[in-house]
Amino acid sequence: MLTIGLTGGIACGKSTVARMFVEFGATLVDTDIVAREVVALGTPGLRAVTDAFGASILAATGELDRRRMRAIIFTDAGKRRRLEAILHPRIRAATLEQMQMARGPYLIVAVPLLVETDFSQLVDRVLVVTCERDQQIERLMGRDNVTREQAEAMLAAQADDSARLDAADDVVDNSTAASVTRAQVYRLHKKYLSSGDYCRIERRRAE
Repeated sequence: MLTIGLTGGIACGKSTVARMFVEFGATLVDTDIVAREVVALGTPGLRAVTDAFGASILAATGELDRRRMRAIIFTDAGKRRRLEAILHPRIRAATLEQMQMARGPYLIVAVPLLVETDFSQLVDRVLVVTCERDQQIERLMGRDNVTREQAEAMLAAQADDSARLDAADDVVDNSTAASVTRAQVYRLHKKYLSSGDYCRIERRRAE
């Protein structure tokens, strides 16, 4: 199956673009969802995070308080790397399992840290979702109820757009109206369908 790695900066609209691909018929594996699953209540992942950072990162329900965790790791690079060392292997293993089970015309794998990690080696093409930096900041402030300073720190913790665009095979600009974004997604959908058909033909010839 043709596999597309979808990535982009925080609050650029990756989830919105991924949902559009699903509406057009693509199969989706979303590592943000996987990341929540590996730290769900009662999981070894949540126990490992609690052991590393203490019970203060838990909500009253015993679940991970994601907002509190973000506040810790986006102001301390060492703690962010510590959390990544705990979670990334678990997320990677669960994601690969879902990718192997996936069926459909082509597969979209949404990976926020695709460029920052070696996950790009596991996909056929890299699709980058972009938007203006000021839009990212405004969206972050509204979505996560953080200050501008906190939003800027969250952006600084990730690769900048130039690094992502250098790795991109395809780009969706999500800076304007949803209809414009959808039109870009549809064009790529048709392209991926054609590429997927080509891959299947070549595979049958090889067999």
